[in-house]
Order: sequence, then C-alpha cells, then structure tokens
Amino acid sequence: MPFFSQLPDIQTLLGTIDDWIWGPPLLLLLTGTGLFFTVRLGLLQLRRLPFALKQIFKSSNAKTQGDVSGFAALCTALSATIGTGNIIGVATAISLGGPGALFWMWLAAFLGMATKYAECLLAVKYRETDHKGNMLGGPMMYLSKGAGKPILAKLFALFGLGVACFGIGTFPQVNAISSAATHLFNIPTVAVAGLLTVLVALVTLGGVKSISAVAAKIVPVMAVLYVSACLWVLVANAAQLPQAVSLVFESAFNGMAATGGFAGAGMMLAIQSGIARGVFSNESGLGSAPIAAAAAKTDSCVEQGLVSMTGTFIDTLVICTMTGLTLILTQSWSGELAGAAMTSHAFAVGMESAVGPMLVNIGLLFFAFTTILGWHYYGERCVAYLFGKKAIYIYKLFFIGLIASGAFIQLNTIWILADIVNGLMAIPNLIGLLLLRKVVIEETQAYFASYDNRAASNAVPNQGNNAVVDTQ
Repeated sequence: MPFFSQLPDIQTLLGTIDDWIWGPPLLLLLTGTGLFFTVRLGLLQLRRLPFALKQIFKSSNAKTQGDVSGFAALCTALSATIGTGNIIGVATAISLGGPGALFWMWLAAFLGMATKYAECLLAVKYRETDHKGNMLGGPMMYLSKGAGKPILAKLFALFGLGVACFGIGTFPQVNAISSAATHLFNIPTVAVAGLLTVLVALVTLGGVKSISAVAAKIVPVMAVLYVSACLWVLVANAAQLPQAVSLVFESAFNGMAATGGFAGAGMMLAIQSGIARGVFSNESGLGSAPIAAAAAKTDSCVEQGLVSMTGTFIDTLVICTMTGLTLILTQSWSGELAGAAMTSHAFAVGMESAVGPMLVNIGLLFFAFTTILGWHYYGERCVAYLFGKKAIYIYKLFFIGLIASGAFIQLNTIWILADIVNGLMAIPNLIGLLLLRKVVIEETQAYFASYDNRAASNAVPNQGNNAVVDTQ
C-alpha cells in the first residue's frame, strides 16, 4: 500500500497549500513579469524568433568560454522540460480546466518566452568559472552578484533543490516511466525502479557534459517522433480542427471542465490549471533553464537568451498545443480517463491503431528519463551553491534513492508536490528578474543596435558620409 494512502489528511493539506501558492498573487507575478518584458523589449519573442531559431545551430569558437555548445545547452534545458508535462500535464490541465486551459497555456508560454529570454541572458552575463574551469551560473549568481540579494539566491537554491528532489525532477518522471514500462512490456514496478536507478546513476556521474550528450541525442529524435504522431491525428481530423480551436477560445472564459460531468469548474480553475501546467512544462520563470544556459559556449548573453527562449516555443506552443488539440479532437478529454491513459486513448482513437498508445508510452519513457537527467544537474548546482562541492556526492546518493522510491507514490500527490515546489522556486527568481530589468533591457538594446547597424551597412555598402546611425 502506498505510503500516502495511509495518511488521508496529507493530500488535503497539500492541496490547500497548492491552492494558496498558485493563487492570484503568483499568477499575476508570473504573467506580469512576462508582460513587462514583452512590452519593454518590443515583442522580442515575435520579432526576433526567426533570428533566435537560426542561432540554435550557430557554431561556437573553440576559444569561447563555456562547457557545452549552445545547442547542447538548449537540449539540456529541453531535456528537463519536454516530458510528462507535454503528455500528462496537458491532459491533467484540460481534465481540470476544460479545453480553455490550453488557451491559458498559450498565453503563459507567449509571455514566458520573454521571461525565459531575460533569465537566460542574465545567467550568461553573471556566470563565473570554478577552480576546474567549469561554468557556475543561474539565478543563484545573478540574484547574489547582479541584484545584490544573497538571501533570494539562497532561497532559490533551496527551493530549486526541492523541485529537483520532490517535484519535476523525480517523482512525476519516475511514475510516468513505471506506468509506461508496465503498459508496454508488462515489467514489474520493482524491476523498472531498479533498472532506472542504475541508468540514472551511470549517466549523472559523468556531469553536465555526459548529460548534455545524452540529451542532444534523445531529445531531437523523440520530439520529431512525437510531433509526427500528433500531426497524423491532426491531419486525419483536419475538418474538425477549426471547431476544436474555437472550443479552446470559448471555454477559456466560461470555465467548461470535464470534472463533474461538464459542470463548469469556473474560469479561475481554467486559468490556474493552464498556467500551472504550462509553467510545469516549459519552466519559464522557474529559473531552471538559466542553470543550463550558463554552461553554454557563447560570447553573447543576448544570443544565448534568444536560443533559450526557443525552448518555451518548442515545448509549449508546438508540442503541448499538438497534445491538447489531439485530446480535444478525439473527445478524450471529456471521459473518465486521466493522465497518460487519457493521452494514450486519444492517440489510439486518432490514429485508429495500437501504434498510437505505443508511441505515447515510448515518448514518456525517453522524455521522462531525460527530464530526470536535466533536473539532476540543476539540483547539483543548487547543492554546490548552498553547501559546496563536497556535498554533491551526498546529493547524488540521495537523488538516486528518490528515483528508486518514486514509482511507489500516488499520482495525485506527485502532481500537488510538484506544483508546490515549482511555485516556491519561481518567486525569488521572478523578483530578481524585475530587480535586474534595466540590465536586460540595456544589454538587448545595445546588442541589436550594433547588429542592425551592421546589417544596414552590409545592405547599403556605398552610403558614404551621409549615413545616420541610431545609437538609441
């Protein structure tokens, strides 16, 4: 019997804490921060998105500071985001808040792209190298060095460690892998937990370079396979697609929910579930992606901010959208199923084949595994900041122990715990971003003033002495 089933009041208490943390103040702080940077940076996530996508594959100079390439850093960040949030999290959000929750995921992601840009820019700007030449960066550094708020840096690291150990980094992923392996291969939970523990230990002992190497191979391949499966369903149901999109917008403001047999759960539930699950998926504002961005080989904090920004675009505006529309088109969201079972059913109906559920479960296996690897690294950086490098070995053993036990905890409790620590982690990071807003704006303006002037000079090489250069 699972541990938490013996404590019936625990889940109620956690639910109350979760509702309080993810109440209007945090939702306003998340969206407000994203809105601020969206406005002050002039819709940078729209205007500069093509440029940002080109930067992903830009080769770095051999002498450039950093541990891994910008692409590998992005894959490390994506390895921690593309996972259960895209497959299970979307299903959970829509089952709670109805199709309208997808709209609020879109809004959170659009604004979150600006937030992700800002936090990853700061991560590179304020990073340092340790005695071994490895990069140290992330919110811990820009909160302490840039904002001059070491207490916020320590709080972030503490909550970040909580997310790595008790939130996104362990329990939801292990549970997803266990469920998928049992469904696909009928492997006992104990065997899955044992094998996963060994694999995680083998990869994580190699550090960030080992993690990024694995992520750079798995994430792109699995993302392409999963997106292809989604496109199969969307194309097969193309005639109903406009109606599905219309339902998303309509129910975003009337609170239509699957819970309670279509009884309206209220607009607030749609907003809360959409934003919370969106943040769980793309991690914009949490401060996790900047830890990976700080390891990138780059001479420009702006360029790495742009590369990192594409992670939110890929994760939520592409992959989560496809999952959500698949659930709506197949009417799977309105039934009694939940989580991975709901998504598996949607692909079974949409693809009219057992291949659909198989792809979902295979995707869960690999996405969840890479998410564990990415968050292990994030937790390691938080431990190093709080307790020093000598504590990392203890952390590794503790983390591996959590992986071994994660498959035996109830699913509902897992998601509530993840939401709580996610929210706590975001608060000091978002405060720091607002404190450092002028740095983000000035760095961005300086970079693009120089870039646009160079582009103009190349386009009109014979403009002579009559050229006017905008230095604003």
